[in-house]
Amino acid sequence: MPSIWATCLAAVGADSRFLASAGARCRCQRKGRRMVARGSDDCSEDAVVGNVNKFCVVPPGYNSQPRRGHLIFDACFESGNLGRVDYITEFEYDLFIRPDTCNPRFRVWFNFTVENVMVGQRVIFNIVNFSKTKSLYREGMSPLVKSTSRPRWQRVPPKNVYYYRCPDHRKNYVMSFAFCFDREDDVYQFAYCFPYTYTRLQSYLEAIEKKNLDYFNRELLCLTVQQRRLDLLTITAPENLDPDENQRVVFVTARVHPGETPASFVCQGWIDFLVSQHPIARVLRQHLVFKIVPMLNPDGVYLGNYRCSLMGFDLNRHWQDPSPWAHPTLQATKQLLMDLNGDEKVDLDFYIDIHAHSTLMNGFMYGNVYDEEDRFEQQMVFPRLLGNNAEDFSLEQTSFNRDDEKAGTGRRFLGGALDDNCSCYTLEVSFFSYLTNSSSVPVPYTEEAYMKLGRNVARTFLDFYKLEHLINPKPTAGPQYPRGQRNSSGRGKDRERGRESRGSRGTSSQQEVGSYAGSASGSSLEAMPVHFKMHHRDGKKR
Repeated sequence: MPSIWATCLAAVGADSRFLASAGARCRCQRKGRRMVARGSDDCSEDAVVGNVNKFCVVPPGYNSQPRRGHLIFDACFESGNLGRVDYITEFEYDLFIRPDTCNPRFRVWFNFTVENVMVGQRVIFNIVNFSKTKSLYREGMSPLVKSTSRPRWQRVPPKNVYYYRCPDHRKNYVMSFAFCFDREDDVYQFAYCFPYTYTRLQSYLEAIEKKNLDYFNRELLCLTVQQRRLDLLTITAPENLDPDENQRVVFVTARVHPGETPASFVCQGWIDFLVSQHPIARVLRQHLVFKIVPMLNPDGVYLGNYRCSLMGFDLNRHWQDPSPWAHPTLQATKQLLMDLNGDEKVDLDFYIDIHAHSTLMNGFMYGNVYDEEDRFEQQMVFPRLLGNNAEDFSLEQTSFNRDDEKAGTGRRFLGGALDDNCSCYTLEVSFFSYLTNSSSVPVPYTEEAYMKLGRNVARTFLDFYKLEHLINPKPTAGPQYPRGQRNSSGRGKDRERGRESRGSRGTSSQQEVGSYAGSASGSSLEAMPVHFKMHHRDGKKR
């Protein structure tokens, strides 16, 4: 990062008097001094209904043409969110998050740009209407920023960020941060977390499609209310899709809550690994069928909502009875899951829904509580194995519950509706940071770190299904081909070996296996502190 950029990010922190004006006062004398962005005629806090669109904020009584330093705010772009701007002083602005469409309850995600700045201009931005009281801003989290000439996201230094409850804003919690602009021609963008848009997903999937991989299939599951795609990905060796073959299916969904952007990076890391030529990925494709819905709420993502769909529904509370017209993506996904569950040729072993958490650190899982001891113990195994593979995954934070308020979630509903041998989880990852065994200082997540977690989740299936013995510890330097491109003489052996390995989810005998590139070598289910029984299904248990 250029030194001038570092100076830009940190310059304000040295002036304690400047930053104190944001956090130490919560001053009521602001009243009567607010001036809203040009183009708005209502300064009440209830009037946040749409995104600002190239709004120039000028001082009270200023009637001339805007000059350099009169900041222009914009959020009218994909996944943008900023509903209103109030002028406090030339150094300070109150910013209002636009609530989710058709639902004023949720106000967390923000994503906006600022331009028409002066070199050296120092400002305080107060985001004043968060809907949550708890926040990782108390733990050192800070907003992200990038600019036209420096397109890589960086965090504002935590010393320039203050989170407090302000009586001047209906006792809402306010996040204030100080910033110094350093280039006049740059457009600066600020966001709650790394944005991941619907368009970015479509471009990513189109790029994979162009590779013509015979083990990757993309199909349209349905269209959203606003006619956007709900994509379904199937990643597996072509032979596994033979109607006469039994299938072991791992089903993955992400972004049911549109503002939880880390979920998309985790999901992309998962997909990247599965379509790669890594030896573990090849073995997983040979023995498992991965079905992935990478963005369950495309409309909410596009609109810049935090939790809801276009029509104001929290989709993760409507799994029990989704409406084809109000929740089409949920209804189509649920129907597919029910069809797979009812297929005698399919063993639906996993359902994993990826989310991001706004108050906790690390990656962790939520699972279900069952009265059957064997089933309850069975679902504890995968998180333990994942903890061996991912340094940012916390087994201590992983928990199992059946709270009534979670009854409509995918994890809870599907845990009761699917076959008893299907393990249903919510995979959570922090919006901010994680702790490792080697350090007590939180490590902020990056886009790459989120994707690494996705890769590690994918690797863990090698350990769970005890496929380590199929990995050559010292792979040869010769070419590696996808299974679908091997010659006929090698394919027969692969298919026979696959039947032996996937006949059950595990065996009672230990196998001496080596490690390869991050797999949890030697980790066996028998070594777990819980008693775990494998259920081999010759037919469906109803």
